[in-house]
Amino acid sequence: MTHVVEQLLELLELRKLDDYLYQGTSEDLGFPNVFGGQVVGQALMAAYRTVDSELSAHSLHAYFLRAGDPAHDIIYEVTQLRDGRSFSARRVVARQHNQEILTLTASFQREEAGFEHQFDMPDVVAPDGLKSELEMRREHAECIPESKRAQLTRESPIEIRPTWPMNYVKPEPRPPYKDTWFRAISNLPDEQYWHHCLLAYASDFGLLGTGLLPHAKSFYQRDMQVASLDHAVWFQRSFRFDDWLLYSTDSPSASGGRCFNRGTVFDRQGRLVATTTQDGLVRHRPQKG
Repeated sequence: MTHVVEQLLELLELRKLDDYLYQGTSEDLGFPNVFGGQVVGQALMAAYRTVDSELSAHSLHAYFLRAGDPAHDIIYEVTQLRDGRSFSARRVVARQHNQEILTLTASFQREEAGFEHQFDMPDVVAPDGLKSELEMRREHAECIPESKRAQLTRESPIEIRPTWPMNYVKPEPRPPYKDTWFRAISNLPDEQYWHHCLLAYASDFGLLGTGLLPHAKSFYQRDMQVASLDHAVWFQRSFRFDDWLLYSTDSPSASGGRCFNRGTVFDRQGRLVATTTQDGLVRHRPQKG
């Protein structure tokens, strides 16, 4: 296991303060606020710490209430909502500076057999031979503001390979569809909760950006205010996050300063393993002067 993957697992591990109370640190990804996927992943981990080990998360629904401060720890308080024979539910509140920054509800289920069907996996280029986002950022490091260059070109624990790369500095309009391969760069523990928490973490990468594609906008442009408002994940089948997963995203609608986005996650065998949705704040604020 590489050092950067170990650091990511440590980030998600959390420190237990009391029954149903946990503490997490933050990482600097070059953003002014805490990365939303980090808070979702840590909140899911906190919920996992309070349920029976035979249970596995099948869904989570989160609301981002305030921006997180990367300079301070986050406190996660878990509430036991229900423990039944097949399902358990937990509510998690993430707090900083005595204020709630995120609420998350997660549902867990014991494994059982049932009917099966799924949508087919999109026919896209395989990940082998595609350039990663990190490789492309390093090739064009001179285009990245110097204050962010070190963070955005350092080694990452998650490798992301877009099938149709875009120029984030000078984007051009394109349809609101995107297919991206991603995975952890080294082997992970076998317990499924690690793979769930890491996918919850990584599912926030680029999802909201799908809705910016038709408008030729990106997070890197100073005239844009972009933030996640909510985030949901459904886990359909078991998977490993240390093997390639295809994240196929689309954005059916943008209106009223908000942008709605959806994602489906497939493994290399074409199994649909997870589904995501997200509503985001998208405001264009032209620079004065």
